Amino acid sequence: MPDTLTPGGTASATPSAAPTRTRASRLRDFWSDFGRSPVALVSLAVIAVLAFVSFGAPWVTPQDPYDMANLDWMDAFLRPGTVGSGGYTHWLGTDNAGRDMLSAIFYGLRTSFVIGLSAGALALMVGITVGLTAAYFGGRTEALLMRIVDLQLSMPAILLALVLVAMLGQGVAQIILALVVAQYAYFARTTHGTATVERGKDYIEAARSTPLPTWRVLLRHLLPNVLPPLIVVATVQVAAAIALEATLSFLGVGLPLTEPSLGSLISNGFKYIHTDRTWLSIYPGLFLMVTVVAINLVGDRVRHVLDPRNQR
Repeated sequence: MPDTLTPGGTASATPSAAPTRTRASRLRDFWSDFGRSPVALVSLAVIAVLAFVSFGAPWVTPQDPYDMANLDWMDAFLRPGTVGSGGYTHWLGTDNAGRDMLSAIFYGLRTSFVIGLSAGALALMVGITVGLTAAYFGGRTEALLMRIVDLQLSMPAILLALVLVAMLGQGVAQIILALVVAQYAYFARTTHGTATVERGKDYIEAARSTPLPTWRVLLRHLLPNVLPPLIVVATVQVAAAIALEATLSFLGVGLPLTEPSLGSLISNGFKYIHTDRTWLSIYPGLFLMVTVVAINLVGDRVRHVLDPRNQR
């Protein structure tokens, strides 16, 4: 049986099944409260469908639109619903290179999800490390780290990402790194604010008075109490990362047109926005908008469920 710290600093034995049962009960309560919002459920279903078709793009799309061997220049600028030379219907039309737009959008969505989730996860880990370190040690360490965070938060994320991508170059890895640097400060500020409140409580003081190593106190006792607000921030920042990647690609400093990206598709179609070929930018833009809005709606519902003021 594991030992737990009492407010007096002494260890007491508790049954190992109790924490597991409590976590399972909390998880059931969370999904029960989350499911009371039809908008959140629909948004979650939309995200699941988009993720399925994007990661399964090689199997659900009629062509690989970024393999030049699969493209036929005679299929350029086909209108939505037209049957091309390949014998299948281009439901959302084709672009100037003969790419099937629906296939290109699914491939671009896969890139968006990979970049958004990767950048969000890495920024979360960096932000937690910075925030917990600053809150736990305090003093000059806290002052130095949080001044750096405050300085970064004073700059627009898109401006910082533009500078970093210009320095690092184009590519998925470079964009992820730039977004991590641009976004970790949001997690660090949230972590620091919550951890500072928890730092002075009795259970943390009791843990610090024991021979437990610092990393164990941080991960076992302090981290679990700062995670709920970070979950909300993470959902918002994943949506922000997807939008930032599309913006960088639209501006021509993100992914090139030869790589799948919703931003580059929108940028390519924007040249024809004043012609009768508006589908080239409208459809990628709609998929981008639906993805970002759905993630934000899910994050808003998670924030509502985890807010202590809304819990009975």
